[in-house]
Amino acid sequence: METEIPALLRAREQISDERFTFHSSRMRMKHVTREELAKMDTDSDRCALELSDAKVDVMGYACLVAIMSMGHGYHRASQERLSGVTRANDMPSEVVTSAGALVDGLHAMGAKKIAVVTPYMQPLTDMVVDYIRNEGFEVVDSRALEISDNLAVAAYDPMNLPGIVAGMNIEEADVVVLSACVQMPSLPAVPMVEAQTGKPVLTAAIATTWQMLKAIGVPTRVPGGGALLSGAY
Repeated sequence: METEIPALLRAREQISDERFTFHSSRMRMKHVTREELAKMDTDSDRCALELSDAKVDVMGYACLVAIMSMGHGYHRASQERLSGVTRANDMPSEVVTSAGALVDGLHAMGAKKIAVVTPYMQPLTDMVVDYIRNEGFEVVDSRALEISDNLAVAAYDPMNLPGIVAGMNIEEADVVVLSACVQMPSLPAVPMVEAQTGKPVLTAAIATTWQMLKAIGVPTRVPGGGALLSGAY
């Protein structure tokens, strides 16, 4: 979130008059396990309260798997609760989640069948796939990179992703989700994989940026942001 979303907002500034400031508050996590994710989610209210003091226009909850590990449809409950935290502080803010943004972005693109790459261990990847299926999509193939250390996820080389996708069964996929994790870098590989596959490519960071721009009424066109940020949606 703290690298790719600001990069997308800076790219947006190159073609528009809007200017953005970026603020963050962190929920603690070292290892991407279900137990740590649950502890992390309980900290989200504190983060929303702290950020609301800055009277931000929109907040993005940037851990897709933390939301999806809490059960089907939890992104809706989280969004409503965190919005309530900002209202109670008399600093109401729009709130989006990377999990909800990915789901909504796929629906906006008209996707029915998708392929997914995640950095998570296989059990967490299975849980993410199940969550996405519950939202009405068919997952035709998925890859779990099985990286449990959160810093190792952030240090992953995105140039590995085109090769990973090349080994997947994506023929029937309408959209390739190149990174179902805001933490795993993927932005430099997006145009490469779109050219390689001939299919639209989406990431959690791109989807979150799209939904944040929508929430504040800014046109959703960002150079280098793939199909969803082409301005067509």
